Amino acid sequence: MNLFRHRLRLVIGLPALCLPIALAGCSSADGSASVVVPRPGATAEKLCRNLDKVLPSKVDGLSREDPEPASTLTAAWGSNAIILRCGVAQPPKMIDPKVAEGGDPDAVAGGVNGVDWLMEKRDDGSYRFTTANREAYVEVSAEKGRDSSSVLVDLAPAVKEAIPKGVAS
Repeated sequence: MNLFRHRLRLVIGLPALCLPIALAGCSSADGSASVVVPRPGATAEKLCRNLDKVLPSKVDGLSREDPEPASTLTAAWGSNAIILRCGVAQPPKMIDPKVAEGGDPDAVAGGVNGVDWLMEKRDDGSYRFTTANREAYVEVSAEKGRDSSSVLVDLAPAVKEAIPKGVAS
């Protein structure tokens, strides 16, 4: 009986001890934030890799500084002031009839230089933009106070070149 309790403590105690160590390993030594890498299907992943090759070195005057973990599906500018993730899932608000009818003031559809976007204002004042009518969804997050029109103008040529018009699968 005593042996059973001792083994149970080892089984429970070891993972509990490892969790803080594993979590500490998630922060980056250079101060860059980590970004969740999308897991798109093969077609979208190929398109996203093509997008990565043509992304601008500067967006809204900020230099490209990719987030951790390194991936061709993510990019950032200005120490994560602007974050791009390619191959994300379709946002629920994109299919919400309230948005299509203009009934959600925090999510509106619009186009910038030939690229359609769902534009969402977040509670903290930042913005999230997701491409629409393209074969892969591209999500761009911009921190509060960032000129969103400059961000989208700078990214539109790369999106148009790498992600064809169509329906994302």
